[in-house]
Amino acid sequence: MLTLLPANSFLFMAVLVFVAVMLLLESIYLAWRSHRGPEAKKLNLRLHALAATRDRSPQTKLLKQRLLSELPIVERYVRSLPHVHGMDRLILQSGLNWTIPKLLLGCAAAGVLAWMTVKVGTRQSMLVATLAGLAGCVMPLVYIHYRRSQRMAKMERQLPEALDLITRALQAGHAFSSALKMAGEETQDPVAGEFHTVHDEVNFGVSLEQALTHLSERVPLTDLRYFVVAVLIQRDSGGNLTEILANLSKLIRERLKLMAKVRVLSAEGRMSAWILGLLPFFLGGIMHLANPGFMKPLWTDPIGIAMLKVLFTLMLVGAVLLRRIIRIRV
Repeated sequence: MLTLLPANSFLFMAVLVFVAVMLLLESIYLAWRSHRGPEAKKLNLRLHALAATRDRSPQTKLLKQRLLSELPIVERYVRSLPHVHGMDRLILQSGLNWTIPKLLLGCAAAGVLAWMTVKVGTRQSMLVATLAGLAGCVMPLVYIHYRRSQRMAKMERQLPEALDLITRALQAGHAFSSALKMAGEETQDPVAGEFHTVHDEVNFGVSLEQALTHLSERVPLTDLRYFVVAVLIQRDSGGNLTEILANLSKLIRERLKLMAKVRVLSAEGRMSAWILGLLPFFLGGIMHLANPGFMKPLWTDPIGIAMLKVLFTLMLVGAVLLRRIIRIRV
């Protein structure tokens, strides 16, 4: 029996060490989740969305005091920049977890990388490298606008379902604020987060009119503004709100169907635009593979370089014109 004590004690200590390590890892995970987890990110996005309005009334002043940077020096410098709140609102509308300093740093890094690639890699002139650097600086903003348009389109598709849910909640006897809370809990993001933000603002003491106005500022969709206007008019003049919201949901669905039909009918034009835009690069690549010496003067001879500059400029203008032709608004 005595000979088994060391082994048993070692086993007991090993179990204690294992349990202690597991508890330590669990505490680290819970601490990370409370600050950086999905729920914390959702809460931060909702708090950020509360600040993404232009309202400066005393009721909403407390909601807007959020940091644009974690460093106080950078915070003071960023707040002194012009149009910083509009840029911050654009980032929030895109759904990206970025800040203004990160965006500015990304623009600078992309510009420097594009300038070095064109100047050092291809040995172009300073003017061409500068233009490439400016184009690189704009690329993060283009990406933000792309993500914003994708998020707005998804929210527009989700809006009729959210309006139907609010209508059913009102028909069941719930208050309008409770219906907004149900829409925020039962629907999917991104429309769920926006309705949940409206409910949070009302709970913080903001009037429903101001909260809906903030919603229309955060989400610049025409259909959502129709919803806000309908609710505000009904609160002032009365009327059957459930019938109004049901008709609005039906109208949005019909408009989305019409947009899908127009997109199908314009598919040929969009495909033609893509073919016309990519055909010169495709043919140039084939000719370069077939006869490299024939294509080499285009980027070695000064006349060829000048021709390429003119061709790229004309192609860019043509791409813009084709996009305006095939883009049909409904």
